[in-house]
Amino acid sequence: MLYDDLVIDHTVATSVGSEASIVRVTTNGSISLPASIRRRWGVDRVAVIDRGDLAIVRAVPSDPVSYFRGRFAGPGPNTDELRAMDGDSERASEEAKAHRVRQ
Repeated sequence: MLYDDLVIDHTVATSVGSEASIVRVTTNGSISLPASIRRRWGVDRVAVIDRGDLAIVRAVPSDPVSYFRGRFAGPGPNTDELRAMDGDSERASEEAKAHRVRQ
């Protein structure tokens, strides 16, 4: 295998799916999101997440508090239940550690 076979060509968008759009980067580093994406997302801000060889563009809601209000509502464990689960996990971890040490 040649080294050239290991190099990823980031100018080819086939690996990201049919939704990929190729956009131009200006000399000052700006890009323009295609109108179809801007309309679908309905936002005026985005977050760009650097993953090394990949940049992820995520929509950012204009009012994050309103956006997330009620999204995680519903019954969940109370603090006593969480402490009990944490204790169970801690005990299991200690037992596994003791078992490894005995071997």
